Amino acid sequence: MTGVLGGIRVIDLTTGIAGPMATMLLADNGADVVKVEPPGGDPTRLTESGARVWARGKRSIELDVDDAAQRDQLLALIDRADVLVENFDLGVSESLGLDWETLKERNPRLVMCSITPYGRHVDFKDRPGIDALVAARTGLHWEQRGWVGTAIGRLCELPVELDDLEIPHGCFDGPDREGPLFPQSRWPSLGAAFLATPGISAALRARLHTGRGQWVETSLLQGVLVSTAGGWQRPEHPEADGYMCWIFDPRGSKGHFECADGNWIQNWVPNPSFALGVSQGDSINVDDRITKPTNDPSRIGPDYSELVVLAHYHPQMKEAYAKYPAQDWLNAAAHVGIPMQLTRRPEDALNDQALIDEGIVCTVNDPEVGPIRHVGLVYGMTKTPGKVQGPAPTVGQHTDELLAELNIPFTRAQTGMSKVLESPLEGILVLDLGLAIAGPFSTQLLSDLGATVIKVNTVYDMFWHSTHIAFTANRGKQSISINLKDPRGLAVLHELVKRADVVQHNMRYEAAVRLGIDYESLVEIKPDLIYCHSSGFDKSRAHLPGNDQTGACLAGVEYEDGGMADGGKPIWSLTSFGDTGNGFLAAIAIIQAITHREVTGEGQFLSTSILAACLLNTSYAWVDAASGEGVDRPKVDGLMFGTGPRTRLYETADHWLCLAVQNDSQWAALEAISGITRLTSLTDADAITELSATFRTRTAVEWFDALNSAAIP
Repeated sequence: MTGVLGGIRVIDLTTGIAGPMATMLLADNGADVVKVEPPGGDPTRLTESGARVWARGKRSIELDVDDAAQRDQLLALIDRADVLVENFDLGVSESLGLDWETLKERNPRLVMCSITPYGRHVDFKDRPGIDALVAARTGLHWEQRGWVGTAIGRLCELPVELDDLEIPHGCFDGPDREGPLFPQSRWPSLGAAFLATPGISAALRARLHTGRGQWVETSLLQGVLVSTAGGWQRPEHPEADGYMCWIFDPRGSKGHFECADGNWIQNWVPNPSFALGVSQGDSINVDDRITKPTNDPSRIGPDYSELVVLAHYHPQMKEAYAKYPAQDWLNAAAHVGIPMQLTRRPEDALNDQALIDEGIVCTVNDPEVGPIRHVGLVYGMTKTPGKVQGPAPTVGQHTDELLAELNIPFTRAQTGMSKVLESPLEGILVLDLGLAIAGPFSTQLLSDLGATVIKVNTVYDMFWHSTHIAFTANRGKQSISINLKDPRGLAVLHELVKRADVVQHNMRYEAAVRLGIDYESLVEIKPDLIYCHSSGFDKSRAHLPGNDQTGACLAGVEYEDGGMADGGKPIWSLTSFGDTGNGFLAAIAIIQAITHREVTGEGQFLSTSILAACLLNTSYAWVDAASGEGVDRPKVDGLMFGTGPRTRLYETADHWLCLAVQNDSQWAALEAISGITRLTSLTDADAITELSATFRTRTAVEWFDALNSAAIP
């Protein structure tokens, strides 16, 4: 195996999305991942289109853990492993002798990662770990578009700012209806995968120093919490200058506009000066009078008063964008430096030749369906490059091979080290030169894991650091303001670099070169430096301004979440893992590079992007490599109620309910308690009609109790 995790053996006991995705990232970077499947295979293979993607590069062994002899074989595999990842229902691992207390005695160097639905301490810890239900229970469906006055305003019981402001039609993202919204993206599982991977990586780094493994835990609930970090805050002083901003208020236009050819683009942040300035004639007219957004005196800022400006200009911008086809707008935006992209399908991203050439989209020869394309490597490491090791294995493909390996004698590494770490990244110094969210969020994760992080601020960005969004990414750091354009300031930075282990930033790389803080310059000062550059887009699009929103457009996230295949409108989810997903990828790469350096003495250059993170968010999609046609899969309807009658939001007599029927027996049970004659034989459309009417006859609590008593999730 090549890659930074070469020599690491991972036992993957997980099903669903979060665990398989986390272990896929480990496999992509050199780990030998053994997927342990029950007789007949992981049921996720039959229910999730992405299972074929998330199992790539792994070896498969078919074992019945309820059989004592086969469980002993599994334990023998675990004895030889470095990492175990599991997501059993609570209590199952203990009953099987696969719990942490048992396994750490057998293999003291083992890093064990457990992914649960809700953790182990809440009253509802035993509820099913189904993404739709976790989203419903935690309120995530309401956060897709957000609350008037923002979630922070609701949490702090604040009066709604500009409550009497008249909002023109079309300002609100998503469908023209009230109520919660069901997105295509599985935000709870995505968040859990993003949390598990740096946790495992950090535990492996700690093991270098202590000689011992440890237990890492995360949950889908924590995945929800990290997805809402920008909006779920309860400050002591929400009235502080600059703290509240309009961005998480649904009344503020998110910059989605339909063009003359029926395609949608997103311009974030909406720029009235640009849209109205270039659209005065029969064709788009870009000339030197069009101001770049960074120099635009009328540029939309974060202050709540900007809602008035957006409401005023939205109808005019809507009319302007409707005059010309999308490509004309994209060309003009690229010329001026306006962040804008086409809202397209995941399949369009997977057929994008530039992304294929860059390796962010890869092709594998699947043993069951032939050559397919799906998301490729999502972060780059120059000295220890990753590689998609191959397609998903067939069920049990490597059973004989792996059992034969148990006959090979092995010697466990010593665990006699005496060093104790207070945190897994103790002793690491990080310089954060990042802007906005993606860069600073990655270093915040490193700080949470024990690194000392020095935030190098400019002398003019206090307005941004006052906002609740900046609070998402900057806790636990030290701060110094330096004017890097002044030679004296640059000299101070160079002194810090001499002491640092890591430098991270997400400014345009050409800007780093101009400032003299590019990798080539800093490695002259610190030869073993780990340098991570996070960008909006990779390589061919690196010259374009990128952000969370435009990355989600290009990867197909907004198309999918908005149900555009069914006539819906694009939506930028307020719980998106674009910026923060990029931050997670950077943190993962940095931690793994730290471990590599501590073994070899070698630093390296790392790269991540928002677009790569967004492609990971749509990694349930894949296409036939020859035809470019996508795999058939459930899709959210245009009004964002759900993917069909079985998995859907239904309005009750007083509130809303999320149904997530998993199998035919539960569907038959629903027929019995709903009183709908022949429900199981109805078409999907008729079933939705009947169930929608039926659920409105009783309260949400009454329906929940009835469904729960019949074991219907």
